[in-house]
Amino acid sequence: MGVVLGLIAYFLAPWVIVAAWELTVRIESRLQRLPAQDVLVGSLGLIVGLLIANLLGLALVRIPLVGSFLPAAGSVVFGYLGLSLAMKKREELSSLFGFRRAGRDRAEVARPKVLDTSVIIDGRIADICQTSFLEGTLVIPAFVLEELRHIADSSDTLKRNRGRRGLDVLNRIQKELGRPVEIYDRDLGADLDVDARLIKLAKLLGGAIVTNDYNLNKVAELQGVKVLNVNELANALKPMVLPGEEMAVYIIKDGKESGQGVAYLDDGTMIVVDGGKRHIGETIDVLVTSVLQTAAGRMIFARPKNAEPRGLERSTSI
Repeated sequence: MGVVLGLIAYFLAPWVIVAAWELTVRIESRLQRLPAQDVLVGSLGLIVGLLIANLLGLALVRIPLVGSFLPAAGSVVFGYLGLSLAMKKREELSSLFGFRRAGRDRAEVARPKVLDTSVIIDGRIADICQTSFLEGTLVIPAFVLEELRHIADSSDTLKRNRGRRGLDVLNRIQKELGRPVEIYDRDLGADLDVDARLIKLAKLLGGAIVTNDYNLNKVAELQGVKVLNVNELANALKPMVLPGEEMAVYIIKDGKESGQGVAYLDDGTMIVVDGGKRHIGETIDVLVTSVLQTAAGRMIFARPKNAEPRGLERSTSI
């Protein structure tokens, strides 16, 4: 009988060792993503649970027949309860130890940033990374790389150039800027669309999605996923302009309405100059009359500095 058991153990040992090693790697990977405060609080909860199980085990071990098994079972049960309860109450427990704010800040910094296809093709993500405003590991899903490859191989010239620019942006981030980039190639469900897989990955990693896609932004927020929208950042960084302020602009084309001219600021903000059509190709001083904030961005309406307001012109003519 002993020989048979020994042979069984001999043949099963490799599989058991491999399974144990894979489990260890998964646990280690999961622990590395957790903030230090969560690991500490969970460990304290486990220790407390094991201490309670040990104290009860001293009394339970005297029970006939099952007494020798109860301490081990109690250790498993109370250890799990201690760990689970500590993790659920980690915010309250962390505040007791005085490292709640620091732990939360570190968690925000360490939060992985999942890039979608649109923000990679856009290209501004590289400049944002260069300024160090975006911290943490950048996660590039394998299905996003595959989508970029398809776009770069497109027969349409515009799509092909956009796809190649996206690949160049990734190379710049990884090689020139030296940012930590992780390629996530695990299967997230081939039956799901790209947006659904991005949201699923962000939930799995506890990360944030970096995008400039309005629809993805709203869907992700509805599902409780943090989103960093590059367009919202760009709009927030545009200079504030108030009615009555003066600026010099270069009129490049006529506007939709009669007599209007159109100019642009360095950040792309459109300026509609009333009466600016006759100044196309010139740099003139204008006075801001109003500012319109839209979902697409900010529009500024102005008139030439030396021109009289329409209301004044109308009253003079009368």
